[in-house]
Amino acid sequence: MHPPAIALTTAVLLIGALAPAHAQVQKMRPGLWEHSVVMKSESGQMEAAMAQMQKSLAGMTPAQRQQMEQMLAQKGVALGAGGSTSTVKVCISPEQADLDRIPAQEGCTQTVQRIGPNAVTMRFSCQGAQGQPPTLGEGTLTFNGPTAYTGQFKVQTSAHGKPDQLDMAQTGKWLAADCGALKPAR
Repeated sequence: MHPPAIALTTAVLLIGALAPAHAQVQKMRPGLWEHSVVMKSESGQMEAAMAQMQKSLAGMTPAQRQQMEQMLAQKGVALGAGGSTSTVKVCISPEQADLDRIPAQEGCTQTVQRIGPNAVTMRFSCQGAQGQPPTLGEGTLTFNGPTAYTGQFKVQTSAHGKPDQLDMAQTGKWLAADCGALKPAR
């Protein structure tokens, strides 16, 4: 290698080594967020249940469907048309944003660890409240600035008493600073 090439290679390596130390940590912006989750199960049981629920919703009268959608909307939930996609609106408090936490459902705990300026790993455990099986999961969230993220998770659960694994792809986008009537989940 020629001396200029060695100097250039050395400079590139030094800059690359120093860049993570100076990179700014990305955090979620507090406020109203929309989280979309696409799930796929090994067994196909979850997809079958979601398809059955979509079929039931389609069979409702317009008034019944509107009532069901309003009930879900009060909880910040909207079901995607694809059956395996769920969309949830969530209010993120300033404290949750500072701790890199996405609110978990009741009965769940989570551990978050920073793995870089724009990514965290998450592990969670849910006790299986309201007839749901216990679940364990882990994955990574990557922040694309303060108003968007993507995530990939593996979840261990059970369907009809048999072990099952869910693969989840999650995206989030910030909608507004004001959450309206929706309160931050704890």
